[in-house]
Amino acid sequence: MKICENRTVIVTGSGGGLGRAYALALAEHGANVMVVDINAIAADKTVNDIRAAGGRAAYNLGDITSYDGAGDIFKATLDTFGDVHAVVNNAGNNRDRMFTSLTEADWDQVINVHLKGHFCLSSHAAKYWRGKSKAGEDISGRIVNTSSGAGLQGSVGQTNYSAAKGGILTLTLNQAAELARYGITANAVAPQGRTGMTEKVFAEMMKIPEDGSFDAFDPANVAPLIVYLCSEKSSHITGQCFESFGGKLSIAQGWKTGPVKDKGARYDVDEIEQVVAELTEITPPAQPVYGA
Repeated sequence: MKICENRTVIVTGSGGGLGRAYALALAEHGANVMVVDINAIAADKTVNDIRAAGGRAAYNLGDITSYDGAGDIFKATLDTFGDVHAVVNNAGNNRDRMFTSLTEADWDQVINVHLKGHFCLSSHAAKYWRGKSKAGEDISGRIVNTSSGAGLQGSVGQTNYSAAKGGILTLTLNQAAELARYGITANAVAPQGRTGMTEKVFAEMMKIPEDGSFDAFDPANVAPLIVYLCSEKSSHITGQCFESFGGKLSIAQGWKTGPVKDKGARYDVDEIEQVVAELTEITPPAQPVYGA
């Protein structure tokens, strides 16, 4: 039996890039896939390619940044396939600017698509699974969120994108903690792959090797992890952020309480400089901000 046989998965931003690779792999491993994208031609191609390979898929052009719109996507998936077992929040955009050039519109557009988009669809899924759990059903719900190295370490020129991706990591932690009681897991992935957002900016670095060697930036490299996280087999994995690039896979280590200096009383202002210096000396530094 295939690892996602008879499971239904919604994949946002699956008309191209990473999302398309996820959708194709999920269908190959037995899932019914709802392809969600704003590009009808791209979404239709993903669906047709899945069907041509013997898989089951449909597409929806709904708005993930609208709570009602996300609800319509979820309902359409239920109407089409009868159930939903996993949501892969992958859709994204970017409006790159240095911080002093960033406009309110740049901020809002990126936060809406990434962070609000992750909330809207996941909220409908979580409420649906909670209802089934309270009715006595065994639930194997899966939320897979998309972060980035920018969310983990920051990225010069991408303040809005980094903030959204960092917010998604914390969202994932809260979802994992609050939803476990209903049989729901929540994990994040920080992938590297050739997408519409990256292949132009990093065209030289991401070009397909002409010598036939391993294509580290092929988005299909990330897909096996997504298939596993959407399956029933991953029920014991939650609250993690996986970094995936080429043949490399790791679990990110997030913010943790570091070494502590405890006076046992309130510090005076003139003591703080020395305490901060001592803490800086004994606390391991964070990874540098990308591009710094």
